[in-house]
Amino acid sequence: MDIFKFGGASVKDADGVKNLANIVRDYKKDELLIVISAMGKITNKLEELTEAYLSHKENTHEIFDEIKNFHFNIIENLFGEKSQKIYDDVANTFVEIDWLIEEVPDQNPDYIYDQIVSIGEVVSTKIVAAWLNEVGNKTLWADARNYIQTDNTYREGKVDWEKTQQIIARDLLPLMRENIIVTQGFIGNTSENYTTTLGREGSDYSAAIFASCLNANALTIWKDVPGVLNADPKWFDETEKIEQLSYHDAIELTYYGATVIHPKTIKPLQNKNIPLYVRSFLQPEGSGTAITKDSNPIPIPSFIFKVNQALISILPKDYSFIIEENLSFIFELFHKHKIKINTMLNSAISFSVSVDDDPIKLEKLIADLDDEFNIKYNKNLELVTIRYYNQKTIDRVTVNKDILLEVKSRHTCQIVMKNKPLNT
Repeated sequence: MDIFKFGGASVKDADGVKNLANIVRDYKKDELLIVISAMGKITNKLEELTEAYLSHKENTHEIFDEIKNFHFNIIENLFGEKSQKIYDDVANTFVEIDWLIEEVPDQNPDYIYDQIVSIGEVVSTKIVAAWLNEVGNKTLWADARNYIQTDNTYREGKVDWEKTQQIIARDLLPLMRENIIVTQGFIGNTSENYTTTLGREGSDYSAAIFASCLNANALTIWKDVPGVLNADPKWFDETEKIEQLSYHDAIELTYYGATVIHPKTIKPLQNKNIPLYVRSFLQPEGSGTAITKDSNPIPIPSFIFKVNQALISILPKDYSFIIEENLSFIFELFHKHKIKINTMLNSAISFSVSVDDDPIKLEKLIADLDDEFNIKYNKNLELVTIRYYNQKTIDRVTVNKDILLEVKSRHTCQIVMKNKPLNT
């Protein structure tokens, strides 16, 4: 049994859906479950729709029409005149949003977000499942909300692993013996039968949940890159593919911001010793990258860049030491405002952190911190993390940069920096 996960880029149009079907056609084993994200950039459009609805904007229905037309065009390009059944199925799914946006928004915005944005995955999987059946694959569409059970933390649902494992083993496993299963990433369900989402870009995590609960042989994530690269091509002209990664190194890279795999993906796989393969849907014959229990270090340095960073320095007003009591209070405030610390450094009387610059969250955090501490901060910064660094790699990324903070451990170096001012 294997799990395949396809992201939005792989099903952004009719040709992408056909390519997915070709990959499935060449699959030679018996049991297969396919997890699929929303098509293309539809999650972004659904977020735009949610914001417009909550803000009472006049273009709410215009945005929704754009979303519907995008999907109906793909259906027409795939099925032509034979599209009525799948067209009706998708149209009926969109009715859920129609009903919601006709009402005045008076509920938790995070709840509303989940009810609207989750429809992207539901629609994409209905289209893909219909096409797989159309080209001769015995395929069953399955609603992930019937299997992945979460608490009521909307937008960041926490999985009830015991209940999820029980339902998947009891209800989903028997269906896989005679069908290819197509289901959704990103979404789950509460005990009250309300839709939740598992966090932005959470479809990888969904695939890992299914893989773990089904004791799969492997999980393959199909991307538009040949595997895990040692740097993002948008930052480096020359990148190298990493042939093999340990679970440990993969977790480190995702924690520091590598976007090729969702950070929560590795743990469920490592717990069951299930290998993860990252392969290219553009070149499916390629070997990709294997992520396994093998503990060999990465043979080449890896670079992770994060822009739009803010560096906050926190200093006690009475020049007392930064000790456990102060740190506990500081971390409580970061948790309260849901701000993730990307790197940190403390001295006797200061504590400095680099975080993503979310103006609304930061303003509230700094207001709370300012009651007890003196606060200094800089914005418009970059954070680069180098895994398996050396001085040459540090020199490579700090050309024409002023370094504001540098943190090193045995294998990892993090540098917060900004562009040097131009000479005038």
